[in-house]
This record gives sequence, structure tokens and C-alpha cells, in this order.
Amino acid sequence: MKQIVVLISGRGSNMEAIVQACATEGWNARIAAVVSNRPQASGLAFARARGIATAVVDHQAFESREAFDAELQRVIDGFAPDVLALAGFMRILTPRFVAHYGARMINVHPSLLPAFTGLHT
Repeated sequence: MKQIVVLISGRGSNMEAIVQACATEGWNARIAAVVSNRPQASGLAFARARGIATAVVDHQAFESREAFDAELQRVIDGFAPDVLALAGFMRILTPRFVAHYGARMINVHPSLLPAFTGLHT
């Protein structure tokens, strides 16, 4: 069974769709954890209510993008994911982070990056 870790930054509507599809469509996978860069992300409550592990790595606690990404990677790897899904995760990640997950990472974003950034494109 594939282990999926989902990254969110807010409400988590894309994460909710992944969780529901995994359960109702008979995927050979489970959501191992939902991780957010924002402690107040409301999607964390959705995950907790379904018994999914959650974690927060607050990007504001780090002096550099590299330091944040290193800690985020450490937390994610603690859940041993086969797949990393960025589901409305609103942070730019360093090339080193992206290379670490290689072909195991998928980004679900509401717009074409970098041409159209933000939530209301």
C-alpha cells in the first residue's frame, strides 16, 4: 500500500478531495499525514477528524528558505511517503527539496506557475 503525505497551506479543499478519493475509489494507498506550513490552516482539523496524522512546520520560524525546506523534509520523511502531494501548498520549494522527492512528488495548484501566482488567478 502506497503512503501519501499531503502538504497544505490553508483550507485544504484539494487535500479533502484526495482523502475522499483514496477512501471511495479503492486506491491501494492511504494518507499517512497532512503537513502544513501554517499552524492555523483549517485543513488540519479535517485531517485530524479523520484520524490522519498532522504536523506543522511554520515557515515563519526559519531564517531562510533552505532551513525551512530542510526541516520540512525531515518531518515528511518521518512518515516514509511513497508519494508527496502538494495540494494548495503555497510555498516555493528549493531545488534540493524538489530533487529529494523527484518523481514521487505531484503539485496540485490552482494556476500555472510562475506566470500566475496566488489564490485568485
